Amino acid sequence: MRKETDLPKVKMIAHVLLDMPIAETSFSPAIVSHPFTSTGVTAAQNEDGNITVVDLLNNKEDYPDAVKRLLDGEGIAYAQAQPEPEEEKQFALPPANQTMRRTYAYLLQERLINRDILSAFAHKKLIYESRELSKDKMKEYRNAVFVGFDEHGVARHAHKRSLYSKGKSYRGNVAGSDPRYSFHWTGTSNQLYVFEAPIDLLAFLSLHPTGWKSHSYVALCGTGEQAMLWMLKQSPALQEIILCLDHDAAGIEATGRLTDILREQGYSQITTMQSLYKDWDEDLKAQHNLPAQPSEEHPQLLAAESVCARIAMKCVGNQPDRVPQRLPALFQFYRTCMEGNKLETAMDCIEEIAAMSLQVVLRECRQLGTDLTIAQGGQFLQSRILPHQNRGNLKSRTEEISTLIRRAVDQSSAPGIRGEAEKRAIAGAWLDLAIACAKVSVKQDADERKLMHTAEPTPSGQEQSMQAV
Repeated sequence: MRKETDLPKVKMIAHVLLDMPIAETSFSPAIVSHPFTSTGVTAAQNEDGNITVVDLLNNKEDYPDAVKRLLDGEGIAYAQAQPEPEEEKQFALPPANQTMRRTYAYLLQERLINRDILSAFAHKKLIYESRELSKDKMKEYRNAVFVGFDEHGVARHAHKRSLYSKGKSYRGNVAGSDPRYSFHWTGTSNQLYVFEAPIDLLAFLSLHPTGWKSHSYVALCGTGEQAMLWMLKQSPALQEIILCLDHDAAGIEATGRLTDILREQGYSQITTMQSLYKDWDEDLKAQHNLPAQPSEEHPQLLAAESVCARIAMKCVGNQPDRVPQRLPALFQFYRTCMEGNKLETAMDCIEEIAAMSLQVVLRECRQLGTDLTIAQGGQFLQSRILPHQNRGNLKSRTEEISTLIRRAVDQSSAPGIRGEAEKRAIAGAWLDLAIACAKVSVKQDADERKLMHTAEPTPSGQEQSMQAV
């Protein structure tokens, strides 16, 4: 049971601490001025977690004495409030309305969903309309509810979407929902289509209605993999997975991450379908000649093309045999530039290291019987730039690159006769280094692009609509 609030203590704390401008001093803890009087107080957290407050009444005590009193444990101590443990909320479907009139009107007229497709989902009780009261019982809300059932036919997940077209709309999962069982349809073929949101799923089917019931579909209600993996576990026949996530930076990263997860699970038939606009709902709008939000390419994919082209150009004139001798000094210069925050010079260095490494890879490939041009090497390097694997602070990668350099140099300088296995190992070590270096420059380039985009003035809604058309 929640303890009764100690109002006198609350008032005392408020009176002493409320809105006090903190003034740092050479002593610890800090001395702050009282907002209502000319007195001052000093406050600190003790080792036991309590807050001790000493009132410097009319400055009668100087700073050292105040600090000593705190260290001696004097003053008024207030115990920190302990958060109440949250009770685990049990899942329950929102109460249903008697009709689906508003839901049908919203999904058919506002979201342009195909009526037959909507009716098929509603018939299976996968979609219904809720009728809910606000917390103060003063307002009544209607929401479209997208239900997910488990293997026993029990509802375990629900995603709500408000039916109001004006103002900011609400969408979210019902408390207690199990993410494994989010909104889905089970067909009979070997294909599983994966989406971010239920509306995206329905819009895709409205765009591609032919034979849709034979395939399986799942809306992740986000980008988590739980529901996708549960569908695959329940239906071993599902072997071809089509990832249909949003055509924006977040969707592109999620697609890459889900692809890695699927490959780790042993799936090899993985393809990607991208909407022409931001998502499938926007494509459906465009099909009806309505303004649609444009797609968004990932900044790293845009940057990778130019960065890898520069790396390929820097390969010209590099002699692979001299790379191990030249690399340590160049890397040390890169490290110095990064520490001095000279990013432009540092990126030139890291691209030069990538170019030198790529030249070694091309040499080893020729000796193994695969003759690639420098341009092909740059294109291959570009294909290995995956945004979801290229995150984090650039300065923290210096030691990783240092390790890769030592590994590549050690592979090249190892004594003995080099057979095919040894040459592949050398090529692999230098390729890992080239990719790691290219990622650094791509990340920096992409970050600069995002900063420039953020600094640009945001167009008005009317201008955005005109651009979309």
